[in-house]
Amino acid sequence: MSKTFLGHKVAAYDPQVRGDAITGERYYSKRWLEAEDKDLWSKTWHVAGMAADLEETGDYISYNIGTDSIVALRQEDGTVKAFFNACIHRGNRLVWSDIGAVKQLACSYHGWKFGIDGMLNEVQDAEDFPNGDPCGKLKLVEISCEEYLGFIWVHMDKDATPVREWMGPIAEQLESYGMENMTRVMCISSEVDCNWKIIRDNFNEAYHIPTLHPGIATFIDDDYTDTVFEMYENGHNRMVMKGVQPSARSDKSDMVQAPLSDILTFWELNPADYEGKTAQTRIAVQQQKRKLGKMKGYHYFDPLSDSQLTDYYHYTFFPNLTLTMGPDGFQVLRSDPHPTDPEKCIFEHWYMVPHIEGQDEVMTPIGLLPFEAADRDWRTYPDQTLGEVADQDLSVILGQQKGLHSRGYTGGVLTHQEKRVQRFHELLNDTVNIHD
Repeated sequence: MSKTFLGHKVAAYDPQVRGDAITGERYYSKRWLEAEDKDLWSKTWHVAGMAADLEETGDYISYNIGTDSIVALRQEDGTVKAFFNACIHRGNRLVWSDIGAVKQLACSYHGWKFGIDGMLNEVQDAEDFPNGDPCGKLKLVEISCEEYLGFIWVHMDKDATPVREWMGPIAEQLESYGMENMTRVMCISSEVDCNWKIIRDNFNEAYHIPTLHPGIATFIDDDYTDTVFEMYENGHNRMVMKGVQPSARSDKSDMVQAPLSDILTFWELNPADYEGKTAQTRIAVQQQKRKLGKMKGYHYFDPLSDSQLTDYYHYTFFPNLTLTMGPDGFQVLRSDPHPTDPEKCIFEHWYMVPHIEGQDEVMTPIGLLPFEAADRDWRTYPDQTLGEVADQDLSVILGQQKGLHSRGYTGGVLTHQEKRVQRFHELLNDTVNIHD
């Protein structure tokens, strides 16, 4: 299928759904939280962190998902290995920080020491074990780990399907962006007051955009009739929206407004020339990017299709990861479960950008930031922003979380353009061993 394909649906990417009721209980019950911890999170790939944070032997990152914690370490041969972040002696957690560097993993409880390859190297009173000295015989429990697209991916199944195969056709599409060469300039985390699936539902549809994000109508066409919705056999999906042109829904669709006017000006086009001709702005900017890109320091344009130069590709991986690819960078939007409270979750919002010659600051979802690797920034929502658009998305979570408890909610009434929400819950039903 052509990367530049836009504007209509293909039956192969529009599978049948059963119409399962999307029950309210799944958003607030402990039994759903426990079943997901048992049957869902151990069966998928997770982004543990950035490969760039593992520069030297012994560098590590840790990642918590549900009730589990994982530590991934750079090995002497340059590979990365990942282990459950628990001492095999009595279960004590080995590392607590998101990022660090060690020569060995030392347990703070009884002093057991493990090499970065997971092998037990030193114990107290080695002669006191009934089966002899365990050093060199026992290891931390290793799990699958891969370095791909600039991320460190982990999977609790040691024999998991490789990441690229798990992604399916999305892998080739993403590889053209050169993600491994980008820098994470924004890394926000926040505990928010809703179940993780509420955020997933939001990113699995665009029906909410005119209501919650009216500002994007000036430069992104959110008209669902000219938006691509694709669902793949592996459970992942893609939505593509045309950028650098106003929304066909808008009564001002023939007007050039900011930020569209700023985009045209930057690419040496006169906004006045496109008043009443906004259907031409997208193609015009694509042509100017091809013509002027290298001169302006944009050396990453060549592998991209014309569509990728202007349009927004939203990839949502089952169950809880979204990558929103734009022409100037991409966002990582993830909702992880809270380990004990089904009515809370951990929301992650990262922004990745390529290097542009001469730019030491970049525009991000929270404004202008230095072009440098960002430390994790824990924020309190709604007291602190998580990004303008993210704030708009999350503005309804309290009302929805409460409303899903109501006897008046009986399972959802969805438009066709929300079909990805329906399919998400049916995939969830098939994965989690719960029968409503």
